[in-house]
Amino acid sequence: MHPATTHLIVLPGGGYASHAPHEAEPIVAWLSAPGLSASVFRYPLQVRYPEPLLALRAEIRRRREQGAERIGVIGFSAGGHLAGLAALAPGDDPRESVQFAVLGYAITSMETETYRPARLILLGEDASPDLRRRTSLDALVTEASPPFFLWHTAEDMYVPPEHTYRLASALAAHEVPHTVHVFAHGPHSLGLAEGAGDAATWTKLAESWIAEQVRTTHPDTS
Repeated sequence: MHPATTHLIVLPGGGYASHAPHEAEPIVAWLSAPGLSASVFRYPLQVRYPEPLLALRAEIRRRREQGAERIGVIGFSAGGHLAGLAALAPGDDPRESVQFAVLGYAITSMETETYRPARLILLGEDASPDLRRRTSLDALVTEASPPFFLWHTAEDMYVPPEHTYRLASALAAHEVPHTVHVFAHGPHSLGLAEGAGDAATWTKLAESWIAEQVRTTHPDTS
């Protein structure tokens, strides 16, 4: 690994209304154990799109200015939605690019009626079909999209696994490298999922996957 040149930005969930504490510093501590550089980014809350995305893009640029050559994002629930937006819609500045993304039980679609509160905060009650489509991750995937690691639980009642399936299908259709794990049991908002049965294995699976991304996406320094 080259931890000095890779930085992971952790985006906790909370429905765009709050930041879940167990999806913040505990995630950084887990990532730091194998020597990765990571930090929590507490994006703006209770604001409309694109403000959270613009703030995250600025944070990505800031991390690059501090020496990170490779950026990974890891987000949960609404934080997973924002992480996906940054990875799939990086903007015009090359410094805003994301090299890989890890999404846990993420909200990926603004076109479904599931977890409507987050959509209302981010897009408003009167969001047009076009805006809802443009903020749905499956609609943003292209052949140039970075690799994704997705995990979810089949029992998630707040953000059903349909969200992960939608994004995974789009990634597959565009031949984007991706790994998907949907565990049979477990509620929404598991975080590290310690003591949660099979779902607790997601951290080991993700750790191995992240290590592979760090090795295979080392920037060209020639």
